[in-house]
Amino acid sequence: MREVRTITVGAAEAGVRLDRWFRRRWPHLTQGQLARLIRSGQVRVNGGRARPDTRLDAGVQVRVPPLPDRPPEAARDGLDPRDAAYAKSLVIYEDEEVLALNKPSGLAVQGGTKTTRHVDRLLSAWGEGIERPRLVHRLDRDTSGVLVLGKTPAAAARLAGAFARRRTEKTYWALVAGLPKPAEGVLELPLAKKGVGDREMMVPAEPKDPRAESAETEFVTLARAADKVAWMALWPHTGRTHQLRAHMLAIGHPILGDPKYRTEASDALSGGLKLQLHARRLVLPHPSRGTLMLEAPISPELKAGFEGFGFDEHEADPEPFARRRR
Repeated sequence: MREVRTITVGAAEAGVRLDRWFRRRWPHLTQGQLARLIRSGQVRVNGGRARPDTRLDAGVQVRVPPLPDRPPEAARDGLDPRDAAYAKSLVIYEDEEVLALNKPSGLAVQGGTKTTRHVDRLLSAWGEGIERPRLVHRLDRDTSGVLVLGKTPAAAARLAGAFARRRTEKTYWALVAGLPKPAEGVLELPLAKKGVGDREMMVPAEPKDPRAESAETEFVTLARAADKVAWMALWPHTGRTHQLRAHMLAIGHPILGDPKYRTEASDALSGGLKLQLHARRLVLPHPSRGTLMLEAPISPELKAGFEGFGFDEHEADPEPFARRRR
């Protein structure tokens, strides 16, 4: 971009830092390039100098100087049309502020050293910079179900705040080995990370352990297959890594198909099943109006488990935790 422009900050961008505002619109800019432009006074806010961490209010005017061209590599890194179409096929809800996907099992939310195909990359289907949706929470790679994103910086901040302040109602479905007793309740069991890399696991910990993180899971048994398998509704009141998987193993009822949090009994019952854990339902405040109730159809992996043990998804109580509060 070779010309000077003046851009008015929109309401959806209010509260965003100046450097992040630039990076969202022109993601090819490096932090060093941007810092030099701001430090030299070429970037102005309402005619005055600003700092990279200046928070922008709606309606202020930002002077945008000539910017470095996007490198040729950036054009070649665009999303394949087939991947873009695939990303769009995952949508279960979308408006001007919120995007909700039914994340499939096996698809990571974010990339890593050996992970090049992930949700974060697929978000390019909606655009780059300011147009790109933003992650506000996570699901494990092998957990399917509802994944919510913010389509504007302000919406993302409000959605993330709802998760942080526990203003969300999360219902996961899981098939577990054996029949938990009691059949419903709340498990409060701190967890701590143990191991390194691929061998890292979350394990029960003493509350006084400096590595321990509080973890709370509410559970309700929805149905049983003889005395072998239970169909559970799980609500993680906290959001620890692998919380549901670690908690169910800790009480002796690991989730079927789990390659990490397992026992000999759960392995025998799992057969060839993949992880039987699905983020079925999510209720949370909409960023600007009312309440969102999002529900994801069950995954092929969970459907295989239901068919194998004779469960019918249509028989589930849509609000299994409500009865505990009556």
